[in-house]
Amino acid sequence: MKTIYIFILFVVLALIQLSVPTAMVFKNQSVLNSGTAYKFKTRPIDPTDPFRGKYITLSFDMNKAVTADTLWENNSAIYVYLKTDNLGYAAIKSVSPFRTNTDDDFVIAKTYGYYQKSKIIQFRLPFDRFYMEESKAYPAEMAYRKASRQGLVNNTYGLVYVKNGQSVLEDVFINDVPIGTYVEMQKAAD
Repeated sequence: MKTIYIFILFVVLALIQLSVPTAMVFKNQSVLNSGTAYKFKTRPIDPTDPFRGKYITLSFDMNKAVTADTLWENNSAIYVYLKTDNLGYAAIKSVSPFRTNTDDDFVIAKTYGYYQKSKIIQFRLPFDRFYMEESKAYPAEMAYRKASRQGLVNNTYGLVYVKNGQSVLEDVFINDVPIGTYVEMQKAAD
């Protein structure tokens, strides 16, 4: 009898452990399926340490805003409401320390600096890492550096889907080509 209870407990714990990652996958897939796509323009990455392990560290042009709110603390949530600029890239419509009553798409970022005199708040977007197949990480770093030297970095962006404050980075593009494909094209050209 005791063995049956232990077995049942084991099965329940196994189901709980499987349900958490499954729920995360379904949530992200829902954002990708029905969220709004935004192109977040990237800045050149620090060439001395752009990759750690199997992901690319991204730095975005959109990382600060002017705000009249004064309730900011470091490492607190900031609601960044989005719009699309005339070039098709994501831009800030407004920021708030609280969720506002609007239908605008938003992401929840983390603050890291508020300059009261200039009313500028700085923040980190939640999708600053792009995970890649390990064999492509180093060639992607080299392709990005080469594109930087050639001045092609101006057309580098992350394609992010946004829905109800959730965000999923789908891919990183160099000159409108996914970075994995760009690496393959560079390899074939060499």
